[in-house]
Amino acid sequence: MANALISKYNVAGPRYTSYPTVPYWNNDTFSLKKWKASLIQSFQESNDAEGVSLYIHLPFCESLCTFCGCNKRITKRHEVESPYITAVLKEWELYCNLLETKPNIKELHLGGGTPTFFTPQNLERLITGIVRKATLAKNYEFSFEGHPNNTTRAHLQTLFDLGFKRVSFGVQDYNETVQKAIHRIQPFENVKRVTETAREIGYTSISHDIIFGLPFQTEAHVEETITKTKSLKPDRIAFYSYAHVPWIKGNGQRGYKDSDLPTPESKRNQYELGKEMLFQADYVEIGMDHFALQTDALYQATTNKELHRNFMGYSASKTQVMIGLGVSSISDSWYGFAQNVKGLEEYYHLIEEDIIPVYRGHILNEEDLVIRKHILNLMCQLETSWSATENYFSELPDTLIKLKEMEQDALVEIFSNKIRITEKGKPFVRNICMAFDLLLQRNKPEAQLFSMTI
Repeated sequence: MANALISKYNVAGPRYTSYPTVPYWNNDTFSLKKWKASLIQSFQESNDAEGVSLYIHLPFCESLCTFCGCNKRITKRHEVESPYITAVLKEWELYCNLLETKPNIKELHLGGGTPTFFTPQNLERLITGIVRKATLAKNYEFSFEGHPNNTTRAHLQTLFDLGFKRVSFGVQDYNETVQKAIHRIQPFENVKRVTETAREIGYTSISHDIIFGLPFQTEAHVEETITKTKSLKPDRIAFYSYAHVPWIKGNGQRGYKDSDLPTPESKRNQYELGKEMLFQADYVEIGMDHFALQTDALYQATTNKELHRNFMGYSASKTQVMIGLGVSSISDSWYGFAQNVKGLEEYYHLIEEDIIPVYRGHILNEEDLVIRKHILNLMCQLETSWSATENYFSELPDTLIKLKEMEQDALVEIFSNKIRITEKGKPFVRNICMAFDLLLQRNKPEAQLFSMTI
C-alpha cells in the first residue's frame, strides 16, 4: 500500500462499536428514567423474535498488561470474587424485575479484565444464577475470554458444560521483547495447551487475538506470531491495531515512549504481511480486523449478510437489546446507550440501594438512528444504501462530497443511491465511516479523543 495513502488517512478516529461514539453522547439529556423506558420499549419489540445479548464485565486481573485500555482492578486477592458475583446477580435481578417478562438469552459473553481470574466454581455460580431468571434461545451462543496462562481444563470443562461453545484467547505477540514491553509473558506452549484442550473438550469456535503496532514490534515478529498461530488453526482471528491512548486514566501505556512504537508505515506493513499470511492459510477477512475459516459462523453470517457489531465486537447474529452487567459495562437498547459506573465501590453501593448503576448514556434521536444504520452497514457489510426514504438524511450530499477524494483514491465506489468500500479501501473503513459521523463533523475535538486509524 502506498505510503502516501497512509500519511493521508492516518488520523485519530473512532472504532465505531457504537454511534454516536461515547465522547459524543449527550449526557445532559440522558437520565436513568429515559434509559429504562428505551430498554422496555426495545425489549417488548424484540425479545420474542430475537432475544437479548448479555455482556458481563469481570474486571479483576493479577497483573497489568500495559497495552490494555479496558477497565480493570489489579489484585491477587481472590476473595473479591464472591462479592462481585453477588452484586452482578443482583444487578441482573434489577433488570429482570424491570422487564417483567423473562429475557430470552441469545448471546452471553464474559469479558474483562480476566474472566479466568475467577474459579470454575464461582463462574458456575454466576452463569446458573443468570440462566435461572431467563430462557435460552434455540441457537444461543455463550462465549468467554480466557487468559492462556491461567485458563485450566476445569475452567474449559465447567463452562462447556454450562453451554459455552466459543472461547477467545489473547495472544497479542509471541516475541519475548514485545511481551516484556506489554507485561504479558506468555509462551506459545501455554496457548497451544489451552487451544488443544478446548478443541478436545468440544468447543466449536476458538479465537485468537493478535495485535500489530505494539512497542518494539517488527514485521519479523508478526510473521513469527502468525506462523505459530497458523499451526494451531483457530477458527477465528482478531488481528487488530494497537490503540495507543496513554491519556486514558488507569492503563499502563505511559510505560513506554511514542518512539518505541512502529512508524505508521511499518505498522501498516505489519498488517499487510499478516493479512496475506492469513489469506494463504484459508482465512477470509470479515468486516474490520477479523478473519475466519469458512467453517466458522462469523464467515457464514458475512455470506448471509447477517453480520452484526456492538460493544462486544462482531457477532454472527443480531439482537436489538444488549444488557451490560458489572462495572463499566455498556448496555444498548438500539434507541439508547447506558454505561455503568467504573468504580467498584460505587457500583456495590448503588446495587445495595437497588439502583441500576448507570452513570452516563445517550438517547438516540431520529438522525442518530439513521446515521447509526449507515455506519453499522459499512462496518459489517462494507456498503450502505439510501434507496429507502427512511435512510436518507439532509446532510447526505455533504457526506458524499467528503467521500469524493476517497473515491478518487479508489477506496470507495459511489453510486446514485449507495456506496461500496473497495478491497483497497478495507483498511480505511474507519475513515470512511467518519464521513457519515455528523456529530464528529460538526464538533471536531481540539484534544485527541481516539486512537489513530492506521
